[in-house]
Amino acid sequence: MTDLPVRLNAAVRQFNDHLGHLPERYAPNHPRLREAVNYALLGSGKRIRPLLCHAAARALGSTGDLWLQPALGLELIHTYSLVHDDLPAMDNDAWRRGRPTAHIAFDEATAILVGDALQALAFQVLTEADSQLSTSEQQLHWVRLLSSAAGGQGMVDGQAMDCAATGGHSSLEALETMHRNKTGALIRAAVAMGAWCSEQPPADTELQALDTYGAAIGLAFQVVDDVLDATSNTETLGKDAGSDAARDKVTYVTLLGIEPARHKAAQLEREALTALQALPGDTTLLAEIAHFIVARLR
Repeated sequence: MTDLPVRLNAAVRQFNDHLGHLPERYAPNHPRLREAVNYALLGSGKRIRPLLCHAAARALGSTGDLWLQPALGLELIHTYSLVHDDLPAMDNDAWRRGRPTAHIAFDEATAILVGDALQALAFQVLTEADSQLSTSEQQLHWVRLLSSAAGGQGMVDGQAMDCAATGGHSSLEALETMHRNKTGALIRAAVAMGAWCSEQPPADTELQALDTYGAAIGLAFQVVDDVLDATSNTETLGKDAGSDAARDKVTYVTLLGIEPARHKAAQLEREALTALQALPGDTTLLAEIAHFIVARLR
């Protein structure tokens, strides 16, 4: 598998350390819910969205640890979405991140409550009143960006489209619209939230360049997911392989074929790298993440 560069591995370790303390600070009173929240949140993961937040912050000149605050909010929302997506009423998956999904490890009602708790906690973390680093203006932008990306105009809307996209009948345009919402919206939010970690408000041109980059890699992420679902196995992926075909879902593989889908992902990577040329700062980390997303094997 394509490994993360050393600098990104360091950021992952730092992020996981902060993530690991969240359940202690915000533990539910009910013991089963507390155990299930820990189970869902602290499992292994690529941490792509936190890393994008980190890389965007660095590209716009932020050198401190402020990125960790919005990155935690992003990972909480992402994890909640996975827990709910795996439910029997949605994708009905049994494996996630290399182990049984939350509703299998516990039960369906507990999994729903875990998702609810993580979603609420995301915004609690973003608006910490005792934060010594973030300003109220930054927190407001983070909340606006994340709530818009996660809600009915973003991720949830995309999931509704996904639930209806069975039977093998859909256009490429409709598929892209679905994934720009379901997967892409949160990835675009990640880079925008990172941009708001700098001491000075980001310029409109910087936000536009980052949004173009985020839109391209967000779609590339899903194209690669579709290819891996069709070509890999459950052990490698850490989640149910072949689930798209089993549910007769429309994917980039069913519409384009495996090799054209791979070419599509490579084209999107080039679009993302071109967008970065408009940024004045060091975009090396953003470029490395784009390559990781397209070259990964799980």
